[in-house]
Amino acid sequence: MRIMRFLLRLILAIVLLTVLALTGLRLAAHLRETDYADTAPDIGRHVSTAQGETFSIAMGPPDGEEVLLIHGSVGWSGTWMHTLEELADAGYFAVAIDVPPMGYSGRPPDADFGRSSNAERILAFMDALGMQPHLVAHSFGAGAAVEAVMQRPDAVQSLTVIAGALPLDPTGTEELPAYLRPVWLREVAVSATVTNPLVSRPLLQAFLHRDEAATDEVLETLSQPATQQGSTEALARWLPTLLIPPVGLPSTQSEAYRILDVPTALIWGAEDTTTPLSDGENLAALISGATLTVIPDVGHIPMIEDPEAFDAALLAALGDLSTR
Repeated sequence: MRIMRFLLRLILAIVLLTVLALTGLRLAAHLRETDYADTAPDIGRHVSTAQGETFSIAMGPPDGEEVLLIHGSVGWSGTWMHTLEELADAGYFAVAIDVPPMGYSGRPPDADFGRSSNAERILAFMDALGMQPHLVAHSFGAGAAVEAVMQRPDAVQSLTVIAGALPLDPTGTEELPAYLRPVWLREVAVSATVTNPLVSRPLLQAFLHRDEAATDEVLETLSQPATQQGSTEALARWLPTLLIPPVGLPSTQSEAYRILDVPTALIWGAEDTTTPLSDGENLAALISGATLTVIPDVGHIPMIEDPEAFDAALLAALGDLSTR
């Protein structure tokens, strides 16, 4: 009996410590999130659109060919700085935007952050600025970008997908794990991972082939918007759209890619383990006329792992797309 009582007390103590630790992580996230949206960096600006306020950073001559950059999950416009500068130097008018709930764009408490809604936000931004850009999108952001193109192919000059997270023909049977269904539990999970500076480096390195690319400067840039009020809550509401593929949208159907009539380029890291190169090869086979550029010795985030090689590949792709 003594052993049983000891084991029960030990289990209760472990459970209590776990609860206290997770509660502490959520409280720490709340204490970090003290900034308002108007603390966005001066290098960018908010643009009013039919779908709300969108934060953007623009570089290059206004009369240059337009390029619109869409970040991946937990990225924001500031993560494109090197590419924005290279595009501007090459004569492009380059714009990067924040797709909510990431970055500094508006994110009302009742907002939908699903692929279709974010596609509408991308189109609304282009309409607000009167743009018809070369659309460039990375990873999870490629879902909303491709959906926007499939809704209105005449709204863009071309499409470039970088390591696109684009699972095709989902069955619709995927479900959110039971432990992530309550929003408050998702908030705890986000505060323990995505918005937790103590795990930011190993979390980023999980997507990289070159671990050394997770520098202090890169980590500081990625985490910059996380100090805004409500960041953990917004990311927790967005999390199901990351974990469960949407169903029934054109951008989820193989057949829609076969009939896509937009000049398209694909750029992939040879060592990508998040969206393997075979995903890019499959898309290249589906999309008529699509080109696939493979960057050696990089993983899922080539613009961080080898900025020079990535920018060279993007500029070459845009040059080719401009002639088509």
